[in-house]
Amino acid sequence: MKVKTTRAPKTTKLDKKGRRGDRKPEPIFKLRKKFCRFCINSPDKNKALDYKDVKRLEVFVTERGKIVSSRYSGNCAKHQRRVVEVLKKARFLSLLPYIR
Repeated sequence: MKVKTTRAPKTTKLDKKGRRGDRKPEPIFKLRKKFCRFCINSPDKNKALDYKDVKRLEVFVTERGKIVSSRYSGNCAKHQRRVVEVLKKARFLSLLPYIR
């Protein structure tokens, strides 16, 4: 006759609030929502970007020359499309390099 043996339940360490220790820790700081810099600051939103303003456009290009996505820049979809259009125009006119 087989005898079933029962295991003792695993004991897990609990933190101060009585939770198991294998959960993800809560973030130390909360990420705040990014806002489109063109929607907030510019009264005339379409003239905010210009292909000749190279210093302002360099913010949207990485060290390697890639265009920064809207997730990182915080631009809305409308203004991100405009940024890409202006950057490509500035690259074509040799105001910005394609590769750094």
